[in-house]
Amino acid sequence: MADKLPVLKTDEIVRALFKLGFRSKRKRGSHLILERSGQVIVVAIHEGRDVPRGTLKRILKQANVSLEEFMKML
Repeated sequence: MADKLPVLKTDEIVRALFKLGFRSKRKRGSHLILERSGQVIVVAIHEGRDVPRGTLKRILKQANVSLEEFMKML
């Protein structure tokens, strides 16, 4: 899965997660906390930098979202 993950900016990831039904709960420092139906995930904000693929993989795992489902939202 890691080799198929795209290189994205934080705002692209957050936009896709919003389309999947997540909403912003709060922001604390450099972390944005999102929530959907009681499910909470944390997204690190990398200003002006690409999000590492491993971090994206972890975000998708926390969100319980498949790569295919996520890619449709981009």
